[in-house]
Amino acid sequence: MLPPSIQIRDAKDSDAQGLITLIGGCFAEYPGCLMDAEGELPELFSIATSFSNWKGHFWVAVEHGEVVGCIGYTPGKKPGYAELKKLYVDKRVREHGLGGILCTLVENEATKQGYTHIDLWSDTRFQTAHRFYQKRGYIKGPTTRLLHDISNTEEYYFEKPL
Repeated sequence: MLPPSIQIRDAKDSDAQGLITLIGGCFAEYPGCLMDAEGELPELFSIATSFSNWKGHFWVAVEHGEVVGCIGYTPGKKPGYAELKKLYVDKRVREHGLGGILCTLVENEATKQGYTHIDLWSDTRFQTAHRFYQKRGYIKGPTTRLLHDISNTEEYYFEKPL
């Protein structure tokens, strides 16, 4: 059960440092997964503006003023698809349902916006996330992609009908 101290709200550009801390902490849990916000994730410095410009939306979960979770979506590359982006939950508040609540928020919003499917890419190292997505009905496809980043990231593709 989600602690009542956690509130979910629309992201603001001023959430930049909280997002960098959250995502950097999640990356640090995996060997070789490095955070380069300025070089590879510049959208974190103006997250609300970036997602608005991309015709999407971004939310943060906050506990006692600290960003402990986040998620967003943008239109996907295929017609009728939304793309889920940046689902991260601080390890201190995992196992309380926050990831599921955030994922449901995006799926419901995508459905309201008329999307029929949702897809996402996930680092091959994030095995716990893959199990989470598959339990929610996401199907792992045969496609992978290389990001050519400092972490040598390879990602799996997942999709789900809404």
